[in-house]
Amino acid sequence: MQIPIEDIKIKRRIRKDLGDLNALSESLRRYGQMHPILINKKNVLISGRRRLEAAKRLGWRTINAQLIDAGDELAKLEFELEENIQRQGLTNEEIQAAMNRIQKLRNPGFFRRIWNSIVRFFRNLFHLD
Repeated sequence: MQIPIEDIKIKRRIRKDLGDLNALSESLRRYGQMHPILINKKNVLISGRRRLEAAKRLGWRTINAQLIDAGDELAKLEFELEENIQRQGLTNEEIQAAMNRIQKLRNPGFFRRIWNSIVRFFRNLFHLD
């Protein structure tokens, strides 16, 4: 659900240092919000502070939020902690492999461009999507 950013309340948080939000802001601008923030029924932020702050920097008025039942302090703290520790970052090798694939897709070789043109021609000819 979309919720006005100004309606979200931020209370005591585990994360104190939000770090550099420039890359996250650029990601939100370019790709949109991929994961909702979590709030409780009183609009108190449970998780997603960095996404919220990046959205504010972009001038967003609303943000996609998921309502969860985390009424007591213990549940709120567990949700916040769980979201932040259960992440597995990509290795440098995985990042490099992905960047190489992106580069190839953006700049296909000569034979790949010919093949893509042939495929497009027949798709257009037979009205295939």
